[in-house]
Amino acid sequence: MLKTSLLGKDFSSGPSSLDNGSKSLSESRGRVASENIHPAEEANGLSIMQTLIHLLKCNIGTGLLGLPLAMKNAGLLVGPISLLAIGILTVHCMVILLNCAHHLSQRLQKTFVNYGEAMMYSLETCPNAWLRTHSVWGRYTVSFLLITTQLGFCSVYFMFMADNLQQMVEEAHMTSNNCQPRKILVLTPILDIRFYMLTILPFLVLLVFIQNLRMLSIFSTLANVTTLGSMALIFEYIIQEIPDPSSLPLMASWKTFLLFFGTAIFTFEGVGTVLPLKNQMKHPQQFSFVLYLGMSVVIILYICLGTLGYMKFGSNTQASITLNLPNCWLYQSVKLMYSIGIFFTYALQFQVPAEIIIPFVISQVSESWTLFIDLSVRTALVCLTCVSAILIPRLDLVISFVGSVSSSALALIIPPLLELITFYAEDMSCVTIAKDIIISILGLLGCVFGTYQALYELIQPINHSITNSTGVYA
Repeated sequence: MLKTSLLGKDFSSGPSSLDNGSKSLSESRGRVASENIHPAEEANGLSIMQTLIHLLKCNIGTGLLGLPLAMKNAGLLVGPISLLAIGILTVHCMVILLNCAHHLSQRLQKTFVNYGEAMMYSLETCPNAWLRTHSVWGRYTVSFLLITTQLGFCSVYFMFMADNLQQMVEEAHMTSNNCQPRKILVLTPILDIRFYMLTILPFLVLLVFIQNLRMLSIFSTLANVTTLGSMALIFEYIIQEIPDPSSLPLMASWKTFLLFFGTAIFTFEGVGTVLPLKNQMKHPQQFSFVLYLGMSVVIILYICLGTLGYMKFGSNTQASITLNLPNCWLYQSVKLMYSIGIFFTYALQFQVPAEIIIPFVISQVSESWTLFIDLSVRTALVCLTCVSAILIPRLDLVISFVGSVSSSALALIIPPLLELITFYAEDMSCVTIAKDIIISILGLLGCVFGTYQALYELIQPINHSITNSTGVYA
């Protein structure tokens, strides 16, 4: 068996390993977020700057590139305002999660309480006897949502890389040094997008076989460098010669707004990392400053990229802004750099579901089979994300679906409920109770209707005038 593990635990204790693994899921994601920390730095704790960098890294992924289309789905005025509101609510829910975890850790005299444990411990002391008896399911629910969300991210990564690879390969003969805006053409793709997904599959399988943290830290650094470089070039292009936005609608249809909600909440993917990051800080009491500063930068970045991207490309905005970039070598390199960054990030996101599922599975077999089962499960999970991408090759709708189903629950629904359960017996004000109920209801409505609209769009025949394949926008 490969011994290096993000969880750092022995899961050879049999069926109870699933329970132990669930307890460590949030720590696992936090370690994924900060796997490139030097051992000496980790021993002494993270500085403010290191924590800020990791927080930014956890919230900047493929969802960011889909925000221009999200703005198109909401409208030029409604989109930025709604994204700001969702960002503020998400940050507030992060603060709620931090406060509840801190309160529970003090009450139980524990040094650290993760997301799943916070839910379980709060249910153990709630007034309802049935919830107290089944409190462990609170942790299982959070763990399941984290696993679902992470595998959803991995499926989105498959589609993102395949979309960009298809465009780069099939336009290679037309690529030049002339970086002119794209023109709308109706082209027939040479190869189906699913072929490119299958091409990427074996390389990702080999990548997730790597479990050495030092090696993963190298990949993380490469992902950071390529992402930073590509983002700089994207902004450099979209701020040039922005067309007159007066023809763009200020408010879009309510149906497409539901897709906006899913995409917007998908982008705030760092909710599960705030507790581990705070715990790893040299001075945890300074984390609130880091959180507000980092998330302010993230929200401003989201609004700027989404709004400017929509203003730049208008009705031709694609599922990923990289698909709108000119067909020249400079901007083809942007697609390549961002795809490389996403390729390596896949391994980091993959560790969360792997480290909770694999220990339980290998606890059911003899030690001689552990390595084979470990690698087999990793292969199966990668294939699962690939099959999901193949079955639903619509990048924009899958982002919206994952955001509506899992991300909304983790970011907006559960934290307010957690606060109600944790502090209900301690004379909460009516304003706080009303606020928590309203946020949870808003999150639930967004989850239900956003999921419905995403599923409705998925079962509709593909309209080739709006599909995000390279065959339409070349």
